Amino acid sequence: EDLREKREGINREILKDEEDKAKTQRDLSVLTDRLSKINENLARKVASRNEYDRTIQETEGAYMKILESSATLLQVLKRETVTLVKKKGQP
Repeated sequence: EDLREKREGINREILKDEEDKAKTQRDLSVLTDRLSKINENLARKVASRNEYDRTIQETEGAYMKILESSATLLQVLKRETVTLVKKKGQP
């Protein structure tokens, strides 16, 4: 009789452990799906950020070229102005 009680006790523990295992497997499946979606979303956002970074760099480069061209144009205009003033001042 004592052995049967011990067996039943172990059997109840086995059933409980099997239920816990099944629940944990379901939870794991849900978490795995969630992790997959988060990773996909993260990859899209990182790609978007990288595209913004590339666009910003290109825009900054173009802006610097415009500044350089403006400075060069200003120098040319100043030089031409001086030349015109000298020519105008000559008899």
